[in-house]
Amino acid sequence: MDAHALDGYEISTDRARLDADLVHHWLSTDAYWALGRPREQYDRAVAGSLNFGLYEAGSGRQAGYARVVTDQTTFAWLCDVYIGRDDRGKGLGTALVEAVAEHLTPCGLARITLATKDAHGVYEKIGFRALAAPDQWMTLGLIDPGPMDPGPCGS
Repeated sequence: MDAHALDGYEISTDRARLDADLVHHWLSTDAYWALGRPREQYDRAVAGSLNFGLYEAGSGRQAGYARVVTDQTTFAWLCDVYIGRDDRGKGLGTALVEAVAEHLTPCGLARITLATKDAHGVYEKIGFRALAAPDQWMTLGLIDPGPMDPGPCGS
């Protein structure tokens, strides 16, 4: 893990520390994959997931978030990785994902998956790679809008 990137920050899986209003706001207004996500849906997702909050040491201000859907035995899906706009550019996203991977390593998971439109470089630094056999993976799109346009700024 890049401990230097975390200088002045700490990571916790304590759900009680999450600033739920802030995280919901980030995701529902500024994350292309969750735009418009209702608060009730966010609350259910948090309740059924392993959550990682990134906090400014001392003040306790939340600076980032990541969520993992997992049985903590065979499989994990990393999602909702978000760093607040004021804290971007410091390597915190990479450090947060490294901390998630380190936290899950003792579980003996076969894989951690994720989906991203525009942050491949961040995840590749940690060791994520494209699926070796994408033809073996399938999805049941109950609510599948298809490819999403990240907008003019590339989100």
